[in-house]
Amino acid sequence: MDMHLQWVRLDGADGHNAGRSLLAQMYTEATGQPMPSIAVTGSGKPYFPQDALHFSISHTPCHAFCCLSRTNVGIDAEEESRQVDLRLAERYFSQNEQARLAAAEDPRKAFLRIWVLKEAYAKLTGRGMGNYLKNTDFSPDDPRISQIDDCFVAVITEEGEAYAV
Repeated sequence: MDMHLQWVRLDGADGHNAGRSLLAQMYTEATGQPMPSIAVTGSGKPYFPQDALHFSISHTPCHAFCCLSRTNVGIDAEEESRQVDLRLAERYFSQNEQARLAAAEDPRKAFLRIWVLKEAYAKLTGRGMGNYLKNTDFSPDDPRISQIDDCFVAVITEEGEAYAV
């Protein structure tokens, strides 16, 4: 197993708990062992302290997603129908990203596609959604974005490779 992704529809369930349940199931399937305790770095990134496996969890109002990997990984998901304030791009998007957004046929979808990459990157690095994200250069056409059950989902690894769902 290099990397594995699973998701569920929430159907009223709590996204945080559903994500943790997915992680526990995936960990047991991958290792044959129960999931160990999770620790958190000083910056808030969760990890397994005595294991070489890495994970990332994301949830939306309707879905939970989990990725388990041998390399550091970040995942984020957004419902395609989510309404957004495009002015947030001025605060969080680089000039190149803002230009791509302005040129997009559907700026709202372009915003969401760039946003999932930024959040996945923030989870990968463990640095959160700080001002440094204005220094990224993501495209809404990035191959690391998939569409899963009406969600945009981005998975980023340290190697930057795309993950095909």
